[in-house]
Amino acid sequence: MNRFWLILLCIPIFGAAQQENVNSYKKRVLETTEVDILSSYYEQTGNNASVTGGIGNEKLTDVAPSIVVSVPLNDDDVLSVDVGISTYTSASSSNLNPFDVTGSGGLSGASSGSGGGGGDDDDEEDDDNNGGSYTGAIGSPWVASSGASRQDTWGSVNIGYSHSSDDRDQIVSANVSFATEYDYTSIGFGGGYTRLFNEKNTELSVKGSVFLDQWNPRYPTELDSYLEVDGNLNAGFFSEVDIWNRNGVLTDKQSANTWRPVDGFSLISDKKRNSFALSVSLSQILGKNTQISIFADLVQQQGWLSNPMQRVYFADVPNYFIGNPASIPFYTSAQNRDVFMLADDMERLPDNRFKIPVGIRLNQYINEILTVRTYYRYYFDDWGLRSHTASVELPVKIAQKFTLYPSYRYYTQTQIDYFAPFDEHLSTNQYYTSDYDLSAYDAHQVGFGVTYTDIFTQFKTLGFGLKSIDVKYNNYHRTTGLKANYFGLGFKFEMN
Repeated sequence: MNRFWLILLCIPIFGAAQQENVNSYKKRVLETTEVDILSSYYEQTGNNASVTGGIGNEKLTDVAPSIVVSVPLNDDDVLSVDVGISTYTSASSSNLNPFDVTGSGGLSGASSGSGGGGGDDDDEEDDDNNGGSYTGAIGSPWVASSGASRQDTWGSVNIGYSHSSDDRDQIVSANVSFATEYDYTSIGFGGGYTRLFNEKNTELSVKGSVFLDQWNPRYPTELDSYLEVDGNLNAGFFSEVDIWNRNGVLTDKQSANTWRPVDGFSLISDKKRNSFALSVSLSQILGKNTQISIFADLVQQQGWLSNPMQRVYFADVPNYFIGNPASIPFYTSAQNRDVFMLADDMERLPDNRFKIPVGIRLNQYINEILTVRTYYRYYFDDWGLRSHTASVELPVKIAQKFTLYPSYRYYTQTQIDYFAPFDEHLSTNQYYTSDYDLSAYDAHQVGFGVTYTDIFTQFKTLGFGLKSIDVKYNNYHRTTGLKANYFGLGFKFEMN
C-alpha cells in the first residue's frame, strides 16, 4: 500500500521532469570547440610596379598562417577568435628607397639619408651592381632594393560572437578587430542580424561594419628628403648624388634647370581612412536540389585613400635621373639596372569613394557525386570603375572521404577616371595614379582543390579529432602581364 502511494506521488514529479526535458531540449549551435589551422603561400611577377610609377619589377611573395578557434559558450552562443599574420617581400615596395648601393658595388651614402634606406646587407643578387664604370649611387625600378621597406609583417585579431534564438530562426552577431603593419593600423567593429522564414527555407541577413584606419605614411625617399633639406639640393640626401637630365647631361643643382617635385610636394594632411559598409543578403531554397542567394553592399570610404608610397610621373614635366646616365635611353626596359627617375609627385586621389557590389549565387545539387556552384557579381563606384566577376566550381565526390574542387573565375574591369600609365599624366590634373590595380584589364583564375573529410574524427591528437584537410591551388594571370600562384592548406579539428 505504501509503495502504491509512493508511485502515485512520484508520477507528477516524473511527468514534470520529462516535460521540462522536452521543453528545454534543443540542438546546440556548435557541439564542441573547433580549431581551424590555415596557411597559404602567394607569389607573383609582373612589370607594372606602382611604387615606381607603373613600370618595374612587381615580384612579391607572401606567407600567411592563421588560426581560428570557435568555442560554444552554451547551447545558443558561440565565441570565435581569428588570429593571423602575413609576411611579404616585395620588389615594388623595396624601391621606396632604390638608392642603396653604388655602381662600384659598395653601400650608397645616399641610402643612409631619410626615407627608409638600408645597407646592402642581404645575400641576394637583385641589387648587386652591374653599373659598369659608373661609381655613384644607383637604383632601378627593375631591381629590388635591400631597403627596410622590402618586407613587412601584417598582423590581425578578430573576435566574433553570435547568439541564436531558441527556435534557431534568429541570429544576432557582433565582432571587433585590430590589424597593423608598419605604415598603418586599423580598428574595426560590426554587427549583424539574420532571420529565417518559411520553415528555414528563406534566410535574410543584414550586416554593418566600420573600419577606422590610421596611416603612418612612408614617402618615396627623394620626395621626403626634398622637404627635409627645404629644397636645398646640395644638402642631406642630395649632397651625395648627381642629377641628370633626360639627355644624360649633369644638371646644376642650384639652377632652375634641375629636378624639383611639382608644386614643391606636400605631405598627407589627413592620415585617417575610414570605411563604412552595409551588407544585405537573401537566400532561398528553391527545391531539394537548388539554392539561390542574392546580395548587395553599400560601402563608403573617407579620408586619405591614396597610397603615399606610390610615385607619379607627368608627361608635361622634364624628367631627371639619379644613377648611370648611359642607361637613361632604355629606362623603361628591364635592361636598365642602374638608373632611376626622380618622382614628380606621389599618388593623389579623392578623399571619398562610394562602392556598390551586387551579386547572385546559384548552387545545384546534381547527384551524389557532382554539385555545381556558380557566382556572378557586378561592381561599380563613383571613381568610374566597373567590373564583372563570374565563377564556377564543380565539387566532385570521388570517394567517401575525398572531394575534388576544380574551379574557374573570370574578372574584367574598366580603369578609374584618374588612372594613366607611366609618365602619361598631366601636372594640371587634380588626381592621378599609375597603380595598375586601378587600370582596365581582364583576369583568369584556374583552381583545383582536394578535401578530406572524416565526420567521425578517427585521427586523434592532443585531445582533438581531425575533421577535415583542405589543399588548394590557384593560378592567376591578368592581361597586363601580372601572373600569380596561390597554395593553401587547412586543417580542421574538433575537441573530443
